[in-house]
Amino acid sequence: MASRLWRPLLITVIFLAPAVATAIGAVGCGGSSSSSSTGSDATSATLTETEGGPGGQEPFPSYNPDFVPGEEEHYSGPFFELSQDYPAEEPPASERPAFFQTDFHTEWKKYMMEVRQYCLEGNKEAAWLGEKNPVRKWYNMPWQDVGESGRESIHGLTREVGVKRHLLAAEQEYSKGGVYAVGFYNAFGGYTIGQVWKDHENPDAAFVSENGFPVGTVVCKPLFVSIPEEVAKKEVPWLTDPLTWQAYVQIENNKKPRTLMNVSLVQMDFMVRDERTSAGWLFGTFQYNGALGHKDRWENLAPVGLIWGNDPENEQDIPVSFPPPDMSSKVLEKTPINEDLKETIINHDETELPATHLGWNGRLNGPADNFYSSCMSCHMTSSEPERPLTPPSSKPPEAGSAEWNERWMRWFGNVGWKNGKLEKFLGAKNSLDFSLQMSQALQNFLSREDGIKPVNRVTRGGH
Repeated sequence: MASRLWRPLLITVIFLAPAVATAIGAVGCGGSSSSSSTGSDATSATLTETEGGPGGQEPFPSYNPDFVPGEEEHYSGPFFELSQDYPAEEPPASERPAFFQTDFHTEWKKYMMEVRQYCLEGNKEAAWLGEKNPVRKWYNMPWQDVGESGRESIHGLTREVGVKRHLLAAEQEYSKGGVYAVGFYNAFGGYTIGQVWKDHENPDAAFVSENGFPVGTVVCKPLFVSIPEEVAKKEVPWLTDPLTWQAYVQIENNKKPRTLMNVSLVQMDFMVRDERTSAGWLFGTFQYNGALGHKDRWENLAPVGLIWGNDPENEQDIPVSFPPPDMSSKVLEKTPINEDLKETIINHDETELPATHLGWNGRLNGPADNFYSSCMSCHMTSSEPERPLTPPSSKPPEAGSAEWNERWMRWFGNVGWKNGKLEKFLGAKNSLDFSLQMSQALQNFLSREDGIKPVNRVTRGGH
C-alpha cells in the first residue's frame, strides 16, 4: 500500500447523535445467558487474516499511530487490535440472537436486558478485543483511525462530541470534556463490512445499498466521557462508583494535546436489524447509574428505552429557528417523557433511570446525544455521498411556516426498509443502511491524500 498521509475529515453535523454509530457508530456483562450459540465461530472462512488478506492486502490499521502514550506516561497494558477477520459468508438465520424470540413491544425491558447480555457476554474476558471473545466474535469498522478524532491506541476509542454544561446532570458545570466511543458488529454485520471492504482499495458502497445488513445484525457501542473522576463524582451524581477505561484522549475536547487518563462509561447504545419494525431497525440505549451499586459495574447500565420509528405524525414543538436554541443551558430535573409517541418506549422507573435528556420531543437518545435528534433520525441519513443533515443555508424558509415544518420533518420520517428494499435518504446515490460508521469510513477513505483514488464504485460528490 502506498504511504499514508491523512487529511482530517471535516463534516458539519448539527443533528449527529454519537450513535452509532457507530459509531454506531457502538459494553460489559451480567445476568444469565439468553443468547444463541457461538454465532460467527461457526463460520470459519474469513476475508482478511491478521497477517494480511487475500491478494496480499495490508490489514487495516488498528488505530492512529499518533495517539499512543509516550514512554514518560509508563503505560504497560495491551493495545487495541481492529477485529477484521470478516466472515466471507452470511451466517444462517439459525444463528440470530435468542432475543429475537422476545416481543419488544410487550416485554421491552426483558428484550433490552437480553440484548445487553448478548453484547457484553465474553467481552470483559477478552478485554474488548472482538476477535478474542470466547463466546462470539465481534468486528470493527475500518477507516476510523483517521484525523484528530481517530482511534486512540488503547481501546480504539474515537472522539465524538463535546460535553456541554448541564448535558449530563443539573449540577454539571464542567464543559471541557469529550465523548469517546467504539463500535462492535456481530457476525451478521461483520459479513456486510467485509463485503464492502473486500478490496481494500475499492470499497463497494453499492453492496450495502443493494443488500443492506442481514436481519440479525447487532451493533453495540459503549460511550465514555473524559471528565476527571473527581469532577464527575461532584457534578454528575449517577457517575458515582464509575466504570473506567484507560485511554489516550484530549484533556479538553477539540484541543490537540492528548494524555493518558481514565474515562468513565456514560452510556451504551445498540442497534438491531429486525424485520418486525417499520424501518427495519430497532435502536436502544442504556445509561450508567452507579447508584444501582452492582458489584459488576457493567450491570449498572440501566435501560433508557427503545425506538423503532420517528413518529412522523407527531409534529408538536417544531423549533422555529435553525440551529435550534442551545438546550445545554437548561437544567433538567426529570426525564421528559412524551406519552404520545408510538414508536418510542422510555423507562419510567426514576429509581433506575436518573433524570436524563432525550431526543427531540421525547424521542429516544442517550444522555450524551443531541437534544434535537433521535437515534433513528441520525442513522437513517447514512448515505454515500453524505446527505446534508441541515437545511440549506441559502434562502431558509420562514420560521414556523409550512415549508419550514416540512423541511424539519424530513429528518423525522421513517426512511428505511420498504417491501424488501432500502430507501435512500434525500435521493442519495447509495443508502448505507443506518450505519453512520460505514458512512464515516467511506468519507475518510475518500479524504486521504496518498494519491490512490477509488475506482468506479465510490465517487466523490457534493450534497
